[in-house]
Amino acid sequence: MTETTLSRADARRQRVLSTSAEIFSRRGFRATSMNEIAAAVGLSKPTLYHYFRSKEELLVRLYSDVLDESLVLGRATVAAAGSPFAAIRDLIASRVAYTCRHQALLKVCFEEEHELPQELAAEVLQRRRNFENLFATALREHLDAYPGVELGMPPKVYVNMCLGAVNWSYKWYRPEGSLTPEELGAQIAASLTASIKPPRAAR
Repeated sequence: MTETTLSRADARRQRVLSTSAEIFSRRGFRATSMNEIAAAVGLSKPTLYHYFRSKEELLVRLYSDVLDESLVLGRATVAAAGSPFAAIRDLIASRVAYTCRHQALLKVCFEEEHELPQELAAEVLQRRRNFENLFATALREHLDAYPGVELGMPPKVYVNMCLGAVNWSYKWYRPEGSLTPEELGAQIAASLTASIKPPRAAR
């Protein structure tokens, strides 16, 4: 099989995934059939089954891709940050931007998780925790560096509060609004981290 053929197959597979996310987001996982997905992508049903054997396989792949991409982006964000505080701020901002730019996909991930095969539940939870640990580690390092910074709540509660606010943006973000995803992310990050900024003299 040639490289061109592989590239065409990969592009078609990605089109199936993005179309499936859009339909699942609009109609719901259970209400969507493989026939609908095949028609929307312009494939015959047998051809669609060549790429994905079931709706469940499509859903698992969507989750896997989001979790993998989120962790890669998160690690890169932390590595590029100049300080633990900057890592916290930038993780929030980049996650908001990602969620807003992939609104339909994130809606599926947050609202259809109960449809995942039961045997994958523990794996999905662990992979999500890997991302949360990036945030928690940066927060711990920041608080260790500035003992005078008052969090006002247990660190785990702060992490969950920030990620909850970030993740919920898929519900209310409107692309036609006045802010780009990046601008919105910067504003939300500034607000959520305002109370834990390093003391002025230390900046």
